[in-house]
Amino acid sequence: MLTATKIRIYPNSLQEESLTKAFGCARWLWNNSLAETQKVYQETGKGLGQYELNARLPKLKEKFPWLAETHSQVLQYVSLNTSRAFINFFERRAKYPKFKSKKSKQSIQYPQGVKIIKDRMYLPKIGLVKAVIHREIVGKIKTVTVSRVPSGKYFASILTDNGIPIPSVSFEGKVIGIDVGLTHIVITSDRSKFDNPKFLIRAEKNLKRKQQKLSRKMKGSKSRNKARIIVAKAHEKVANCRKDYLHKISRRLVDENQVIAVEDLHVKGMMKNHKLAKAISDVGWGTLVEFLRYKTEREGKGFIKVNRFFPSSKACSICLHVQGSMPLNIRSWRCDKCGTLHDRDINAAKNIRNEAQRFIAAGIAVTAGGGTVSQGRGRKSSVLASACETGNPMLKRRKLLHIG
Repeated sequence: MLTATKIRIYPNSLQEESLTKAFGCARWLWNNSLAETQKVYQETGKGLGQYELNARLPKLKEKFPWLAETHSQVLQYVSLNTSRAFINFFERRAKYPKFKSKKSKQSIQYPQGVKIIKDRMYLPKIGLVKAVIHREIVGKIKTVTVSRVPSGKYFASILTDNGIPIPSVSFEGKVIGIDVGLTHIVITSDRSKFDNPKFLIRAEKNLKRKQQKLSRKMKGSKSRNKARIIVAKAHEKVANCRKDYLHKISRRLVDENQVIAVEDLHVKGMMKNHKLAKAISDVGWGTLVEFLRYKTEREGKGFIKVNRFFPSSKACSICLHVQGSMPLNIRSWRCDKCGTLHDRDINAAKNIRNEAQRFIAAGIAVTAGGGTVSQGRGRKSSVLASACETGNPMLKRRKLLHIG
């Protein structure tokens, strides 16, 4: 089983200079390879693969001797990443490759030659770098990615193979459905709700003040660079808080259940709504789903994605009657067929759980993870959907939506 461990490293001033040169060489080679591939494709209709990109390296080193200061396998890995980027683009798994900037995150990869020696990490042509190894590195080291984030911190992500096969997936046991939202980030079919801390919104005032100070600094000055690092650290803290919270939620859900069922949301499409884009990006739905997926995979538990067109919010989880319309402002509603009062989010989570159970009973749960199984858009109906307010003993009707 392949596992990745991210550790913090502390290079000294000379090692920082060597790493900066390595980042620059890798970035320059990426941009040069990307430009050459585009040029060849326009002239011949065919791009450059990994073999052709590696064949260019000797001539480039003769023309630009400073490329030889970087470990050769680091440059070869850049060629591999360039070819993979185009393959992923043509197979519609990623966007078209972009040119890299020195202002963003920098990274290089070592496919071999890296060693862990007590509290040090040996990097070829860099030397022994101080590292904080917070957990034991088990297995054979496959690849090490060294990165520098905008805040100036250095990290090393160690990919290892521990030799343990991935456990077979089991869909037996407790199934839980998960619906996501903005007020509550997670709502489960067991009626549990996890609040949305809104880390970005809470930090907005602090970020605004620091970004205003940055904007007043003279471009190219040392004070501007210091202000830029302060802003980067503030954004990094928000991202770390969000990631930590999502890790805790996903860990708890995976530990307490055997099968996790989620809805395959089109987050990018939802981000086009300018009124909700900021809140959706802050909540981190996609990251949460990815955390749930890899945690269940490691433990051999089931993970099912229900098709995004499944009417989880509009269908009654008791009688399966599908309401005609359900605007976002309706948070609770009464079924027109059986009369059951539903909390919108809890009802959606129950429907997702029930749909996953149907997948398991039909023996198609494995393909459901790929998003290829769908119940369809649901039955069409011409009904009156009544919106009721939760907690009101009179359950008064607030609005009638005529669907015809």
